[in-house]
Amino acid sequence: MSHNAELGRLGEDLAAAHLEARGFRLIERNWRCRHGEIDVVAAHRACTVFIEVKTRAGERFGHPFEAITPVKLARLRRLAAMWCEAKGAIAGPPRIDAVAVLVRPGESAVIEHLEGIG
Repeated sequence: MSHNAELGRLGEDLAAAHLEARGFRLIERNWRCRHGEIDVVAAHRACTVFIEVKTRAGERFGHPFEAITPVKLARLRRLAAMWCEAKGAIAGPPRIDAVAVLVRPGESAVIEHLEGIG
């Protein structure tokens, strides 16, 4: 596994723990179809939440949220619709969130969560 893959997996694990500590019930992680992947699907306050996790080892290439472009957001919306179609009924209205994880050696990870980004 590459360093980037390991960093991404660590970020997703930290994000999942963060979400559960805030009352999210995880439904699925790393759901894939031929069009892409949804990092986390969770239930929260009567919504089905589709969560994009972006992890960085620093901000040399910008803040993790900067990687969520309008094109990426449109793809997330399509993937969320595909997940709903594949799984049938969902718990309440869909919502798309983003979690940024900054992991720096020797420091605690910094986790930011934006609800309802699109």
